[in-house]
Amino acid sequence: MIWEDLNKDIIIFQSDANSSDEVFEKMGGILVEKGYCKESYIQALKDREKDYPTGLNVKGFGIAIPHTDPPHVIHETESLLTLKKPVRFIQMGSLDVPVDVKLVMMLTIKNPKEHIMKLQRIIEIIQDKDLLEAIYQSTDADQVIHLIKEKELSIENRSSNNCEK
Repeated sequence: MIWEDLNKDIIIFQSDANSSDEVFEKMGGILVEKGYCKESYIQALKDREKDYPTGLNVKGFGIAIPHTDPPHVIHETESLLTLKKPVRFIQMGSLDVPVDVKLVMMLTIKNPKEHIMKLQRIIEIIQDKDLLEAIYQSTDADQVIHLIKEKELSIENRSSNNCEK
């Protein structure tokens, strides 16, 4: 469950970053400082973003899901950062389609096999533009965790009901 990995100390509201590199420096710096990642994590994020962009446009809402390879990670977690003003990222799967991002969900991944399952769950969660807006508008980490928990539970309940049919 994504919400179980969210730590209130790494949910940052209304950051004033002006570029994706600044986002990586701010959020990555916190993750390094708190012992989730090695010093190499920040540069690894920047390098990976150039080759594998992480921006997504979800019904007009820009979100990015940056992450990097396991050697830069000490402990797995997910962190969130909302931005005062949108920051330009490149659309996942393209090399030049811009996405103005207001929400960043940064992943620290230790187990590459779990990475795919986590990313699939995150993609399911972020398909809900209303949820993204609610997270963006929030200023309370507990509320954000609750919102994500409720969404995950509704996805699981829907999956369980489909399996029973």
